[in-house]
Amino acid sequence: QVQLVESGGGLVQTGGSLRLSCAASGVIFNYYVMGWFRQAPGKEREFVASISRNGVETYYADFVRGRFAISRDNAKNTVYLQANNLKPEDTAVYYCNADARSNFQTLAEVPGGYWGQGTQVTVSS
Repeated sequence: QVQLVESGGGLVQTGGSLRLSCAASGVIFNYYVMGWFRQAPGKEREFVASISRNGVETYYADFVRGRFAISRDNAKNTVYLQANNLKPEDTAVYYCNADARSNFQTLAEVPGGYWGQGTQVTVSS
């Protein structure tokens, strides 16, 4: 049974930083492309970032490029999202996603079937 558990969310001021983590279990982690999505109140879930199986290639939504960085540690079965220069519009629940079939770019359009429970990020102005 695949389990994804996010952590690291919280309340920060505009311009602050957070590091989100997603720990995976029940999987051979390096078989999976990993990604982060987010959902703000009243809005649809949207793609944030994704990373290839070996961690070499990454892909970002335009609205986070240059501010956020996705990385992974396959030895720890964990993917990270370093979120810098946070803005109030970044306020959302952030979800980890895993897919064993697609590539890291396809994940942006077609999320994988495995989701975590989400972690809340709130950015105050």
